[in-house]
Amino acid sequence: MPHTPAVTTSTQGDVRTIRLARPARMNSLDLNAKAQLLDALRTVADDPDVRAVVLTGSGRAFCVGQDLEEARSAGGGQAMADAVREQYNPLVRTLLTMPKPVVAAVNGVAAGAGMALALACDVRIAASSATFTTAFAGIGLSCDTGISWTLPRIAGRAVALDLLLRPRLLDAAEARDLGLLHQVVADEDFEGTVRRSAAELAAGPTRAFAAMKTAVTLSFGPALDAALEREAEQIALTGASDDYRTGLNAFLTKRKPVFTGR
Repeated sequence: MPHTPAVTTSTQGDVRTIRLARPARMNSLDLNAKAQLLDALRTVADDPDVRAVVLTGSGRAFCVGQDLEEARSAGGGQAMADAVREQYNPLVRTLLTMPKPVVAAVNGVAAGAGMALALACDVRIAASSATFTTAFAGIGLSCDTGISWTLPRIAGRAVALDLLLRPRLLDAAEARDLGLLHQVVADEDFEGTVRRSAAELAAGPTRAFAAMKTAVTLSFGPALDAALEREAEQIALTGASDDYRTGLNAFLTKRKPVFTGR
């Protein structure tokens, strides 16, 4: 039986679409999916014939973040920090330093690392039925995938902390009102709007866009790499906690977690 790819790519003109392709698992990220996504992003970053990139999902989700079934057997603490450094940080770094514009086409649920990946893109367009949640606190974890760097820069410190400390489900309209999205469109108009927006960016001055991305990224402090390393350190601490084990087990068994603060 042929292996089903976790990520697919297609090219139309100067635009490359990268699509997470695990709809039965809500496009959650296991080791294979993260490796395939990173390969697709690095490939398109180096392709001079591609001038704009679309990142999207299949089915009813954009991406719900880490595959928590896999996480249950992955170990905690240091092992989780290593996964952040080796698997998630390269994804964020590649998106933020991509020398061409990246459109997040948020077709459905974007949760945890999935929401963070959308925030690492340059333009975010969502279908009106899309939803967002930071999710990390719900399983007793600190945040990762660059969201400690991107979210306060996009929405401000107060909003960022509110969304991280009190994760809730945002509909697309509220996410737009908080500044997380550039555009929300009706579901039936979503794909056409994404195509037009990506084609418009692809027709622009690609080298100037790359220079602008670099200038904007470097204009903020602290440095991106330092922020990503801090995320890994905090994941090591929280991944070794009782609350993380409680939260993970509660999520997988569909119960409400009872945290003890330990």
